[in-house]
Amino acid sequence: MTPDDPAPIRVLIADDQALIRVGFRLVLEAEPDFVVVGEAGDGREAVAVASALRPDVVLMDVRMPVLDGIAATASIVRELPETRVLVLTTFDLDEYAFGALEAGASGFLLKDVQRAELTAAIRAVHRGDTPLSPRITRLLVNRLAAQPAPASVPDHTGTLTDRERDVFLAMGRGLTNAEIAQQLFLSESTVKTHVGRVLAKLGARDRIHAVILAHRLHLVGDQDPLPPAE
Repeated sequence: MTPDDPAPIRVLIADDQALIRVGFRLVLEAEPDFVVVGEAGDGREAVAVASALRPDVVLMDVRMPVLDGIAATASIVRELPETRVLVLTTFDLDEYAFGALEAGASGFLLKDVQRAELTAAIRAVHRGDTPLSPRITRLLVNRLAAQPAPASVPDHTGTLTDRERDVFLAMGRGLTNAEIAQQLFLSESTVKTHVGRVLAKLGARDRIHAVILAHRLHLVGDQDPLPPAE
C-alpha cells in the first residue's frame, strides 16, 4: 500500500477451531486492504483481545467455550462502539445468530462462505452497511414481529423528516434500497442518502438495528405485509 492509500481494515478472528482461524487469516492477509491484528479461541478472550487491540471488525463465532459469541458480541458492542462484529455460523437459521444480531452484531455469514463474499461482507460492515441477504433480513423481521417488545425504548423518530420516516418504515419492513426506491419513486442513490441520515438521527449502528428499532417502537409489525422471502 502507498502512503496515499486508506488505512487497512483491522480484523480480529474469534473462533474456537484453530483451522478455521488459519483459513480466514490466509484469505484476509492475501488482500491488500486487510490486516489480521489478532485471534481468539473463546468469547472471553475475544472480548479481552478486542479491548486491547480495538479492531475495526471482529469475525465472531457464535458457539464458543467459556463465553459464547452472543455475550461476547454484546460486551464488545457496549465497550467499543466503533468496532463492528460480523457473526460466523454453520446454519443460516441458527438461533444463536439471530441472538447475536439482537445483541449488536452487524450481520452474519455462513462459515463456508466464498472468499469474495467474506471480503465483501467485511468491507460492507466496516463502512456501516449490513451484509444480510433480503431473505435473512425478512426472517429476522418475522421473528421480531412475533416477539413482545421491551417496556421502554428511546424514540428519536421525531427528528426524522416525513420522507426519512417513510424510508425508516420501509427499512423496518425488510425492504432493500432498490425496493424502497421503487415504492417511494426515488432513485437508489437518494434512498441511500436517506438511509444514512436515518441511521445518524436514530443512533442506529447500522441498517439491521434500524429494523430492530422499528419493531421495538411498534412502528411496523404484523399489519405490514412483508415481501416474500426469496
